[in-house]
Amino acid sequence: MIQSFTQIQKFGQDNLDAAMKALGAFSSNSQAIAAETADFARKALENTSSTVEKLLGAHTLDKAVEIQTAYVKGAYDSLVSQSAKMGSLYSALATETMKPYEGLLSKTAA
Repeated sequence: MIQSFTQIQKFGQDNLDAAMKALGAFSSNSQAIAAETADFARKALENTSSTVEKLLGAHTLDKAVEIQTAYVKGAYDSLVSQSAKMGSLYSALATETMKPYEGLLSKTAA
């Protein structure tokens, strides 16, 4: 069945609107991911330099092992927490980027 020119034009406009909304969602979510990544890297660097300072001040092997153990435990906990945050941010990126396209296919079929 041949569609009229106005239907084709409306479909094209709907596609363009959906693409612009998806691009906006992708951009804002990408910025949030980049900010979170930069913040995590900054905190990790600060934590590492603080630990190095503590290690340089340690006078016994037991104290150095204690400092290193605390650092590794904290770094692991921080990584696990950050991984969960990043997972939710990437999930939101995918969900919000595809949201404008959800009803587009059903509109064309009708």
